[in-house]
Amino acid sequence: MLLGTQRVNEFGHLEIGGCDTTKLVEEFGTPLYVLDEEYIRENCRRYVDALRNYYKGESRVVYAGKAFLTLGMCRLVEQEGLWLDVSSGGELYTALKADFPPERILMHGNNKSPEELKLAIENEVGRIVVDNLHELELLNTIAQERGVRANILLRVTPGIDPHTHRFIATGQVDTKFGLNLKNGSAMEGIRKALSMNGVNLLGLHCHIGSQLLRISPILKAAEIMVEFLKEVKDQTGVELRELDLGGGLGIRYLSTHNPPSIEEFVQRLCAVMEKNLKRSGLSYPVLLLEPGRSIVGEAGTTLYKVGAIKEVTFSKNGKLFKRIYAMVDGGLSDNPRPQLYNAKYEAIVANKASQKGEVHYTIAGKHCETDVLIWDVLLPPLEPGDILAVLSTGAYNYSMASNYNRFPRPAAVLVRNGKAELLVKRETYEDLLRFDVIPSHLQK
Repeated sequence: MLLGTQRVNEFGHLEIGGCDTTKLVEEFGTPLYVLDEEYIRENCRRYVDALRNYYKGESRVVYAGKAFLTLGMCRLVEQEGLWLDVSSGGELYTALKADFPPERILMHGNNKSPEELKLAIENEVGRIVVDNLHELELLNTIAQERGVRANILLRVTPGIDPHTHRFIATGQVDTKFGLNLKNGSAMEGIRKALSMNGVNLLGLHCHIGSQLLRISPILKAAEIMVEFLKEVKDQTGVELRELDLGGGLGIRYLSTHNPPSIEEFVQRLCAVMEKNLKRSGLSYPVLLLEPGRSIVGEAGTTLYKVGAIKEVTFSKNGKLFKRIYAMVDGGLSDNPRPQLYNAKYEAIVANKASQKGEVHYTIAGKHCETDVLIWDVLLPPLEPGDILAVLSTGAYNYSMASNYNRFPRPAAVLVRNGKAELLVKRETYEDLLRFDVIPSHLQK
């Protein structure tokens, strides 16, 4: 499975963005996150073009920064004309330091602190997505103290089962996110917001979950949200002008995954919107989508160096089995997803990319846990020093990387037209000690 600009070059090596991955390893070391700039830009444009082609009203593509966010990524997203969704003070600070236009920022979070809300208000972010009634009251107070009205969307929980892993499902009734539609708290939030002097309610938001390989749940969510817009108008006389349906479109982690294309997803979503808007008699609201994984996920590859290789035999249910472990120089600290929710990946031996797979390997990380990246993958015979490329690691890998076992976090590079440039420098051992303090009574 080759993705984006990946190809096998004349040397039999994996190439991304015109860069030989073996050369990238020589220059930048391993583990290494490699981001395919051309593929990221292509996905941004596909969303923009699809909404322009299939939606009759105004639309905005809002990149979900939680998937992968750096100063450089902010600049890239800005160049493509997208808005930016941030979900913490740290993500907002990153965007502001990158000089991302604050009027094109949406501020998310289910428990925003007063400091985060103040930072958003002081920098006049485009929208604050209010998640609960407590936050609504808090934001109203802070805004009034500053003599401003904050533009808000109200997050609503539509009660949809997104048919994804339970750890990344967010739109069902039993969730920490949003105001529940079915128990009346969403309408209560609407009425409160409309009565407040410190907020300006512009519309609604929902997000039902992530890595959706079927889009029927989000189509149902769109139908429910339009019905609620009609209910709001009927009960309050106010026709809200914006509807944000979140993100969640899945990607190909495995060759067997077959998510809808960006174009199919947008076309079907817009058809449902049009049908239900006509039925309700509402005008077209500004439609916002918040893709993250489907923009950057397949555009990311992580390169590792193979070290020890170990063969074990074991008995299970009276049968004898053999497993070959290939150890790589990363794992849980640079990609926690397999441990968090049993995420599956495919891999290519970057320096043997033209060779056929002959041996089944289990790719193990080097952490003090049952740290396995891939339980079973067919590869050419491996040797210490080979370079393993794990595919579709652009989303939620760097974002969730840690210093577990005091591992320095990897570097990240952006590749395009045969050129590689750093997005994130590799951490050093010295970096790990930057914030350590020895209490006075332990000083030598």
